Amino acid sequence: MAPIATQTPLSQEEAVVIPKHFGSYKEQAAGAKTFNKKLEEEGDIDRPRANYINYLPEWDPDVKYPPLETFEYTEHALDADKTFPNLLAKGVNREDLTATIGTVVEGVQLSSLSNAGKDQLALLAAQRKLLVFRDQDFADLSIEQASRYGAYFGRLHIHPTSGAPKGHPEIHVVHRGTDDRSGEILLETRTSTVAWHSDVTYEKQPPGTTFLYILDTPTTGGDTLFVNQAEAYKRLSPAFRERLHGLKAMNSGIEQADWAKSRDSVVRREPVTSVHPLVRTHPATGEKALYINPQCTFCHR
Repeated sequence: MAPIATQTPLSQEEAVVIPKHFGSYKEQAAGAKTFNKKLEEEGDIDRPRANYINYLPEWDPDVKYPPLETFEYTEHALDADKTFPNLLAKGVNREDLTATIGTVVEGVQLSSLSNAGKDQLALLAAQRKLLVFRDQDFADLSIEQASRYGAYFGRLHIHPTSGAPKGHPEIHVVHRGTDDRSGEILLETRTSTVAWHSDVTYEKQPPGTTFLYILDTPTTGGDTLFVNQAEAYKRLSPAFRERLHGLKAMNSGIEQADWAKSRDSVVRREPVTSVHPLVRTHPATGEKALYINPQCTFCHR
């Protein structure tokens, strides 16, 4: 993950820590509680081994990280050629999934892009919000190579509670163990696993670009939905939009840390809270977007 384009400097009095748990967190996977490393690496007669053993996560309770420090962020989309000559060259096919969000691009290997092409990738992502690239080779690159690629777009984020491949804390592995039945248990009391959120908004500089690539996945299920918060802002009435300007909201990481502890996971960094504006502006597109989500945001002022 790379940091968000719009940074929000916080004054000392705004960086308030909320010392109580006030709700459940989105994650349903049991994580370390059901992880069977031997079974994942070797498989058995009923369950195949993991295809990418080097990406299997670990949860080491002795590994701790200091608080993140703020840093200067570079928005590469500002340097991009708006005609996309490197990213959308001749022979590359582009198809928009909807009018406002999502584009499928075929015929380009992202790992081979020049820096100019990466700048164009940043711009297209800012414009379309979600990009889908098929037949990519990220999973077959070394973790070091994949990390270097992501680092072009900004400092990589170290997640405070997730499992990660050994020696690579900047890789956030979305993992469900072979014998993990937590999803089934969740659906005993709910009709779906829907949990709208924006990743780690409790950070002072939350991620703004995320590369998600598939290693092992079921043939069905697990669909992920994405929403365009800039479009959501546009569809509000002018009076409502005006009312939101200047308001700020507290975003908390305490719930995520508490949830991790409850399932024998790790807390690699002490949880924090941060205040962000309810409406943010992207420096490359000039679009205003809502910045609020039910998983981390709990009050405004």
